[in-house]
Amino acid sequence: MKTDQNGNLRPRFAWRAGYLLAAFGIYLADQASKAWAVKTLRFGEDRIVIRNFLQFAYTENPGIAFGQLQDGGSFGRWFFVALAAAASVAVFYYFIKTPRNDDRVLGACALLLAGILGNLTDRVRLGYVVDFIVMHAGDYHWPTFNIADASICIGAVLLMLDLFLGNRKQTAAASTTTSS
Repeated sequence: MKTDQNGNLRPRFAWRAGYLLAAFGIYLADQASKAWAVKTLRFGEDRIVIRNFLQFAYTENPGIAFGQLQDGGSFGRWFFVALAAAASVAVFYYFIKTPRNDDRVLGACALLLAGILGNLTDRVRLGYVVDFIVMHAGDYHWPTFNIADASICIGAVLLMLDLFLGNRKQTAAASTTTSS
């Protein structure tokens, strides 16, 4: 990690605090919404918010994204905990190493951290992830998800977008250099 003239890490990390604060806010919103879902939806009936588009329905997902690998038992639970912990460390490392002016990547990392830690908290505490948001588009039905899942998906899309745009900029710069 780079330091200032006095060897102080503070200037490099201080401005990143806003991204981490936003990630913490998303994490809290995720945990609060899951607590609401457990209290309100767990033993009650589903709630239709917008007919044929959005409803809330409580589900417990011991597997991974989109309900895959649900039969892992105790091994699966702790394997996913270890995997999520490793992913959060990797994303945080990438967050720290990303240049200060790369807001898209920093925002993506913050979203990924919030989502990974939100679902990791559920896995450690409960042994499964609480999902409750159900979306429909005509006859198509998305898998049930939560705020952490949405945060992970948006963060991943932003990283893919950055990868695509970054390659485009490098290709354009290379073609400009070779044509000069």
